[in-house]
Amino acid sequence: MTPPSRRDHDRAQSVVALGGGHGLFASLQALRRLVGELVVDDLTAVVTVADNGGSSGRLRGEFGVLPPGDLRMALAALCGDDEWGATWSRVLQHRYSGDGEMRGHVTGNLLIVTLWELLGDHVQALDWVGRLLGASGRVLPMALTPMDITARVRGLDPGAPDALTTVRGQVEVATTAGVITAVDLDPPAPEACPEAVAAVRAADWVVLGPGSWFTSVIPHLMVPDLRRALVETEARVVVVLNLAEQPGETGGFGPVDHLAVLAEHAPDLRIHTVLADARQVGDEPGERALLEQQVAAHGARLVVGDVAHDDGSPRHDPDRLAACFESVMADS
Repeated sequence: MTPPSRRDHDRAQSVVALGGGHGLFASLQALRRLVGELVVDDLTAVVTVADNGGSSGRLRGEFGVLPPGDLRMALAALCGDDEWGATWSRVLQHRYSGDGEMRGHVTGNLLIVTLWELLGDHVQALDWVGRLLGASGRVLPMALTPMDITARVRGLDPGAPDALTTVRGQVEVATTAGVITAVDLDPPAPEACPEAVAAVRAADWVVLGPGSWFTSVIPHLMVPDLRRALVETEARVVVVLNLAEQPGETGGFGPVDHLAVLAEHAPDLRIHTVLADARQVGDEPGERALLEQQVAAHGARLVVGDVAHDDGSPRHDPDRLAACFESVMADS
């Protein structure tokens, strides 16, 4: 008798979600709802670590550490809905006010940096925080090397509108007034987190997006060992499209544009499913047909669902997104 495959769908699945900031927070909140319900039995977040602003940027500059902010947000997203989880999530996300040097710092950032200093190990420290919170999954950095995002941007020089200018820094790239044509990392080949690479290779599903496309999603494909794992993994890759353009970073972008940029940066990435919100796809037949053609060119399938909040904001609703994830995993 042939032994059951690691991809046996009668069992719960191993999922790795990649991204950063609020986009990854939304994915993890949704996926956390499926943990322990015979849908997901192993959940890992792999987080972009190139932030240079706010509390993270200050701690990075003072201590020479990875920026902890997006790691903190991922941990908070994995906290449970019970009193313990809700309380620790609030503690982790608490931002200090006042007029002194602590103004703007976040409790979770300080906790993570404290454990990094005490233990001298990025992964071990994050695992300890996860244990304290009772997190429903593991949080890992995409790389162990502090880095900056650089972008080639068109339209910043009024006298030469087609000229390309290099913009450096996550904050600067995310708020540029020009049109981003490509992004890179500096250093160009940062050391990938070995545990993140192993998790991607062992996963049943990999979720990429939503989030800031150039500064949170695509950077994962710029880390050589992590990119190789994403291309070679047997996991089914799900790309979750954003609900709206992001002024400064993806101004004027629709679903087709997001996919086109992803293809330009990672033409060898095999995508299984593209998940889009019904309202973002639009009601025009031609608009949807164009997206379907783009998805088919990737050899993928398009799943359109109602995943946005009802309040009109460009935010994913965790319960609706969870239902879509569950449907996607059950149908494959």
